[in-house]
Amino acid sequence: MSILRFAYAIAAPTAILRHAALLITAALILIPFVWMVSLSIKPPAEIFGASFSFWPQQFYGIENYTEALTKAPLLRYMLNGVLVCAMILSLQIAVCTPAAYALAKLEFPGRNLLFALVLIALLLPHEVLALPLFILGYKIGILNTYAALVFPYVVSPFGIFLFRQFFKTIPDDIVHAARLDGFSELAIVWRIVVPMALPAIIAFSIFSVVGNWNSLFWPLIAVREQSLMPPPLGLMAFKNEDTGIDYGPLMAGSTIVVAPLVIVFLFAQRWFIGGLTSGGIK
Repeated sequence: MSILRFAYAIAAPTAILRHAALLITAALILIPFVWMVSLSIKPPAEIFGASFSFWPQQFYGIENYTEALTKAPLLRYMLNGVLVCAMILSLQIAVCTPAAYALAKLEFPGRNLLFALVLIALLLPHEVLALPLFILGYKIGILNTYAALVFPYVVSPFGIFLFRQFFKTIPDDIVHAARLDGFSELAIVWRIVVPMALPAIIAFSIFSVVGNWNSLFWPLIAVREQSLMPPPLGLMAFKNEDTGIDYGPLMAGSTIVVAPLVIVFLFAQRWFIGGLTSGGIK
C-alpha cells in the first residue's frame, strides 16, 4: 500500500506539470485566433483603442462581416480555393500513392537512392523552386490560369514519405496473395492498399488542403486575374494604399476563410491522428 502511495505521490505532480504545459501551449496557439475573432466584431475606434478587451463595448460584427463579403468577392476566392485544393489533392494522391507503393513493396535497383531523394526534397523550402517554376510556367503558357496554381504541387515529397511509411506496415503476405490471385500492381494499389491506408490518406489530405488553402507566396507570383485568386491572395483586397488596412473587415474575412479548415479538422481529427501514428509504428 505504501508503494502505491509513493507512486501516486510521484505521478500526481508529473501529471499536473504535463497538463499545465499542454494548457499553456494550447493557449498560445488559440490566443491569435480568439484575438482575430475579437477584432472582427469591433469598431475601428476600439481596434486601436488604448484599453484591452476581447469583447467589444459596441458590437460591430454585422458591419465588418457585411463589408468583408461585399468589398471583395470573398466567396469567389473561397470557391477558387476549393477548386484548387481539390485538384491538387486528387493529383497528389494519384501520383504519390503508386510511387510510395513502389518504394515500400517493390524491389528494384536504385530504390534506396530514390527514397533518399524524396527525403532531400522534404528539406527544400518550396520557395527555392519558385523562380524555375515561374520560368517553366511562362514557357508552357500556363501562368494566370488554374493550372499555374496546381502544377507546382502535383508531386508531394511529404505525401510519398507518409504513404510509404504506412504501406510498410501492411503485411507483405497480403500483397503476395493478391499477386497469386492475378492482380496487377496497379490493381493492388487501388483496390487493396489504398482502402487499407485510408487513415494515412485522410491525414495527408488535411495537411495538403491546409497548406494549399493558406498558400500566398506562389499564387502572388502565378496569377493576376481577380477571378482566379485563392483566399489568402484575395484578402489583400482589404489593403488600401491611401487609407491603409481596414482591419475590421480584414479580420472578418480571415475568420470566414479559416472557419472551414477548423470545422473539417474537428470532424476528421480522429483519422488524422490515426494516420500519423500508424505510419510511425513501423
